[in-house]
Amino acid sequence: MTEAAVLFDTDGPVARITLNRPARRNAIDGAAAAGLTDALARFEADPDLRVAVLCGAGPVFCAGMDLAAFGAGQVEEVLFGPGGFAGLTEARRTKPLIAAVHGAALAGGFELALACDMIVAEEGCRFGLPEVIRGLVAGAGGALRLATVIPPARAREILLTGRMIDTAEAWDLGLIARRAAPGAGVETALDLAREIAANAPLAVAETLRLSRATEAAQMAPLWPENARTLRAIMASEDAQEGARAFLERRAPQWQGR
Repeated sequence: MTEAAVLFDTDGPVARITLNRPARRNAIDGAAAAGLTDALARFEADPDLRVAVLCGAGPVFCAGMDLAAFGAGQVEEVLFGPGGFAGLTEARRTKPLIAAVHGAALAGGFELALACDMIVAEEGCRFGLPEVIRGLVAGAGGALRLATVIPPARAREILLTGRMIDTAEAWDLGLIARRAAPGAGVETALDLAREIAANAPLAVAETLRLSRATEAAQMAPLWPENARTLRAIMASEDAQEGARAFLERRAPQWQGR
């Protein structure tokens, strides 16, 4: 029997949502996108659940979109569903969601973490949006969101070079809410979730809504343009060359088209 791509567990008022494709570094394919969409809907619909933690099984949090999903014709369901990438990056949520990052959060994996309300990261994590290195754009919210979380100049430097940052730099930039020792990220995130869940649920929900209001107002009109840009870039010759170069382990030859 095939194990579920996304697991859902509860402990009192706290839900734990686990990306469960460790052999694929929790990369998102159609099954994982559907599983995460369902888990988020279940969390939102249950009045007894107040806070959720999103984590990953195995050595990393999430390596982004599974390249095999391209070949399997799953691009639309993974990237362009009603909730955005994996059903999360454009989802309408009313309850706090905490990302518990360990190992690495790369490309779409980093964008999933950015879509959460807070990030808890273990020491030694790597974060990155390396899309430009492959002829792509961080079109699952990375290009839009990063500069709302950290200083814009630093965000552009990270986006336009595609370089990785570690937990220490992410902390200095104000990207993460709490740091954890290696192996303690999920428990640290669950402790934070329990602290929040102990507070008045209506007050938490309204405080969260207000704290998101500026970002929501700024980003809402930009999502259609983001989708148009992502589709165009994915269809470009450079994107195809980037994928070929990656698979062939060589430097890409860019054409600018």
